[in-house]
Parts: sequence; C-alpha cells; structure tokens
Amino acid sequence: MGVVLNIENGKREPASIKDLIDLTAADMGRVNELILSKAGSDVEMIPEVANHLISSGGKRLRPMLTLAAAQMFGYAGEGHVKLATSVEFMHTATLLHDDVVDESGMRRGKKTARMIWGNQASVLVGDFLLGQAFRMMVDVGSLEALDILSSAASIIAEGEVMQLAAAKNLETTEDEHFAVIKAKTAALFSAAAEVGPVIAQATRNDRAALRSYGMNLGLAFQLIDDALDYGGTSKDLGKNVGDDFREGKVTLPVILAYRRGSKAERTFWKRAIEDNVTDDAGLEKAIGLMTRHGAIADTIGRARHFGEIARDALAPLEETSQKSALIDVIDFCISRVN
Repeated sequence: MGVVLNIENGKREPASIKDLIDLTAADMGRVNELILSKAGSDVEMIPEVANHLISSGGKRLRPMLTLAAAQMFGYAGEGHVKLATSVEFMHTATLLHDDVVDESGMRRGKKTARMIWGNQASVLVGDFLLGQAFRMMVDVGSLEALDILSSAASIIAEGEVMQLAAAKNLETTEDEHFAVIKAKTAALFSAAAEVGPVIAQATRNDRAALRSYGMNLGLAFQLIDDALDYGGTSKDLGKNVGDDFREGKVTLPVILAYRRGSKAERTFWKRAIEDNVTDDAGLEKAIGLMTRHGAIADTIGRARHFGEIARDALAPLEETSQKSALIDVIDFCISRVN
C-alpha cells in the first residue's frame, strides 16, 4: 500500500516540543505522581484499567499546555498541577469512551481497555476519572477554572453525540465536520490553555489569547490526525493506520474526496463507508482517490491555516520562554506530516 505523506524530512531540523517538556518537567513530575494517586481505588479493576491507558506512552501535551500557560503569567501556587492532572484525566476518560463508541481495537500500539476488560468497564472507569478530575478542580478553589473545564466536558460530550449522529453520513459538510472536531478535540485544548492564565489572574485579553491559541491548535492537531490516518504510521497516530476508514468515519479527507469525485467514485465511497466494505484494497483505493483530488493536501492546508491563527493569537503577548515553547507546539503538530 502506497504511503502518501512524507513523515521524514532530512533537510531540516524536525520540529520538537523539547523546550515545552524541559520547562514543565518539574511540574509534570508532580502531575504524574498525582495521576497515579488519584487513579487509585480499592476497587481493583479501576486502577488496572486506568493505568493501562495512562501508562501507555501518550505525550501528555494537554497538561503541559496548562502548566506552561500558568508559568507564562508568573503563577506560583499549587493549583496548576491539579488542573493539569484534571485535564489529563478528562482526556483519558474521553479516550476510554471513544474506543467503546468507535469499537476500536488498538490505542497507542496496545489493545484498548475495552478489548481486555470489556465495554462496561471502560465506560465506568472513564466516569470515575471524570469524577476525580472534578474533585481536583474543586480543590483548586477557582470557580472560573471550574467553569471553563466543566463547560469543556459538556462540549466534548456534545461533540461525541454529534459525531454519532453524523456517523457514515457522506453528505456531512465541512462546517458540520469542523463543529464536531471543535467540540470533540479543540475544546479541551482551549480549556487546558486558558485555565493557566485564569489561576495566574492574568488579564482578560491574555486569557482570550490562550483560549484562541488552544482552540486553533486543537483544530490543527485533529486535522493532521485525519490526514495521517490515510498516510502516516501507527507510531505517529497512536493507533492503526486506516482505522478511521475501517470504522467508517467521515473525516475531512473523505468529505473532500467524496465531494470532488465522479459518480463512480461516490459509489465506491458509499459502499466503503455506508456499507462497511473496508478491506486493504479499499483503503488503497481510498488513498488513491484522496491523492487524485488533493483531499489530504487540502486537509493539511487547513491545519496549517488554523496553526497560523494559533500563532497570531500569541503574537501580542510578552516574549517569554513559555511563549516560544507554545509556538513550537504548533510547528510540532503540523510537522508530523511535513
């Protein structure tokens, strides 16, 4: 099967989040300790299921955004660690729920929790993690931070239902798809970035800048994931390449290829997505059609556009090492496809 996207680029230093990792290393050590503590329970299955996913090698990008954004405005308390942990628990809960809804078999190169413990355990442990996240938010004592993260939790759930309602619908428009990914993915990036300046008591303009940065970074991040599903590697994705196709997900590359295709090509898409005929030969044909119609390239182009909006959101802010690191995150997310 041909690979469409060029993941490696030998002529340039690859984009990296090393500075972000270094800046947040000490705080992330405390976040990781808190994760292990708060994922614990006397109910044996809860830590087993939670730690299966928590320890599976995710970059923990979202909590690092919270920590860096709090540092950026001189926050010196303890609340950013609890909020960052809450953000990671919300993300983990979403993954547990997603894998059940999508009937996914692999996550970050390992069997999903649902494949080992079943759907019921995955959903209920996800609920437990959400409960723990909200308890930590309350501990911080910031009603505004609680409002931002609880609103994000509601929006994420709405996004899940929106995606379920639009499942296998090839008439989904770009605007409808953007509404889904804005809710499902970008809302948590936005909240993660905004609560940092909130607890640092930054100005409303500063908070709005980080909120916009996170929202547009999240949109770019998800669009790159959509593109990588048809030409990346399992390492880049954290799941099997082609999973979106096999699960009948109508992502932006599918929407664009379907809209631009001939009648015969649309028949192929209907058979693949609506009738679930998604073997390897079908995936190869799908990639070919996307290449022919520029669907993957245009998806990446839209991701770059949102990345630039995220960069512009930070432009008015004072130059700090944290600001530079947050800009690196944009480049890193986009550079996964180069």
